[in-house]
Amino acid sequence: MTMIRTAGIRAGMLPMAVLALLVTGCGTERAGDGAGADRAPSRTPVSTPSTPVDSPCPGESPTSAPSTSAATTTPAVPPIDHYAENHGFMVPFPLHGKQRCEGLRAVGRVEKALEPLRERGDFAPESTRTALTGLGYPAGQVRAYQNGSTGVGFLIDTFPLCVEGTMNRDSTKAEAFGGYPDHSGCDRPSGGH
Repeated sequence: MTMIRTAGIRAGMLPMAVLALLVTGCGTERAGDGAGADRAPSRTPVSTPSTPVDSPCPGESPTSAPSTSAATTTPAVPPIDHYAENHGFMVPFPLHGKQRCEGLRAVGRVEKALEPLRERGDFAPESTRTALTGLGYPAGQVRAYQNGSTGVGFLIDTFPLCVEGTMNRDSTKAEAFGGYPDHSGCDRPSGGH
């Protein structure tokens, strides 16, 4: 009986010895030893998330391209009331690269098509929808609605490229974006996480 007990202890020692070797390391080389001791020890590259680079789009000056490093969508210090955190699902994705250029081109076309309506004072949702479908957008993907007493709002849902804006006596404004988090579509989500 004593033999069995000793054998059990010896069998348990092997995994402990292997673990000790793994914890202490296998090599005998240390930083600063041998050839190249005068060089700094090499480091393993660490993968970092890539930051989208926005080059100027056709017709855009190099100074008007947005700086991707200066603009951040998340605050450096978390809000105390967690409002921004809880409503982050309603913040649209910005467009980058080729999609940003496509978005700028779409915004220009939309504003140009709606400007004659604005100049005439025609803020009827039907007129806005007709002008936008005249650009080739399918009727099922264009929404126009009354925005106050003297304006109209619109949304073109060609996800993942979305164009939204307003038109009133003073101006026609449109913006392009890439949809919303946790939502496949261009309409602003009404419920969160």
